[in-house]
Amino acid sequence: MSEAKLGDTVKIHYTGTLEDGTQFDSSVGNEPLEFTIGAGGIIPGFEEAVKGMNVGENKTVTIPSAQAYGEYRPEMTQEVPRSAIPADIDLHEGMVLHAQGPDGQHVSFTVKAFNDEQVTIDGNHPLAGKDLTFALELVSIS
Repeated sequence: MSEAKLGDTVKIHYTGTLEDGTQFDSSVGNEPLEFTIGAGGIIPGFEEAVKGMNVGENKTVTIPSAQAYGEYRPEMTQEVPRSAIPADIDLHEGMVLHAQGPDGQHVSFTVKAFNDEQVTIDGNHPLAGKDLTFALELVSIS
């Protein structure tokens, strides 16, 4: 039986949970996730967990935040004037705002708090600073 290795394209079903058991994502009931190991499109710890798996194998792994979405960086939270947000946007806590950075790259921010004068935005990934547990099932290797 062949094992998943660097350069292989794999299909995998997964369910991701947080430390408290809250599920944050799952492919179960949908198409399996397809990616090429080593291509960089998946968090590093997830790729590492899939390496060495055989088709049909199941396993559960916990990926530390440093190998997932990184540590939470407080400096990525800032207050901006409410006037910097288009007036037609109906703000609510937890909503994601999208903008274009000075280099033309798209960036996303989560609204943490707001009032008539200020909006607190957070540029961290919502899962930054969290260890993630994944139940994995390798469906295919090609």
